[in-house]
Amino acid sequence: PLYGDREFDLGATRVFGGFTQDFYDAYNEALPLNKGANERIKFYELYLLMVHLVKFGSLYAGSVNRTMKDILND
Repeated sequence: PLYGDREFDLGATRVFGGFTQDFYDAYNEALPLNKGANERIKFYELYLLMVHLVKFGSLYAGSVNRTMKDILND
């Protein structure tokens, strides 16, 4: 089991995909997210993408840049 921030888990689902809007709707219905969660989740996404950029190279550079721009434009 993970004893961590569930927003981190949701960030991972957004980075690695395979989850539908129905998943996110059901998740939020079962355990509603706190105010500002979507903004914080973007930082977790960025963290995961940056780790992959370091580990696997420039393949992740575009995703890192897009996520950073998305955060800055909020």
